[in-house]
Amino acid sequence: MAPRCLGALCAAALVPALLAGCATAGGPAAAAVPEALKPPPEQALSRQAHATGVQIYECQPAKDDATRFEWAFRAPEADLVDPAGKPAGRHYAGPTWEAPDGSIVVGEVTARDNGPDPAAIPWLLLHAKSTSGQGAFSQVRSIQRVHTVGGRAPADGCSQAQSGKLARVPYSADYLFYR
Repeated sequence: MAPRCLGALCAAALVPALLAGCATAGGPAAAAVPEALKPPPEQALSRQAHATGVQIYECQPAKDDATRFEWAFRAPEADLVDPAGKPAGRHYAGPTWEAPDGSIVVGEVTARDNGPDPAAIPWLLLHAKSTSGQGAFSQVRSIQRVHTVGGRAPADGCSQAQSGKLARVPYSADYLFYR
């Protein structure tokens, strides 16, 4: 039988338990992330940002057959906002994340998962290949890309007549930065 609560006494007992759940590595947002995309256990979540922008693709000959053309990923372009909706930087080719304070982290993909939405770009775990500057991103060691929406290459193929054409596909994602 579950214990009965007496107003404020029950709330006082629950607050430490709720806070303990939020203090675990990664917090609630990390709970739904596949095991392969989790950062090393010694790393702690240092900041979160929501990205809204585009994934850029170029029509070019396929690597395995120069007579066939396909959309090849070129780069992302996105603005980042923090959980309060304030500007948190930008995301661009590299892949690179740059904070308003000038600090930069460049990542390299170490793991990927298709995520729950087949129409969206995959979820990723990246490790920091390099950092520069002093500030928000200078001590980042891992980055997760989760909760992706959109961003997949155009479903219709491309042809030689479209060679070099760029497609800018809208996307959004959450990026979690660990140090």
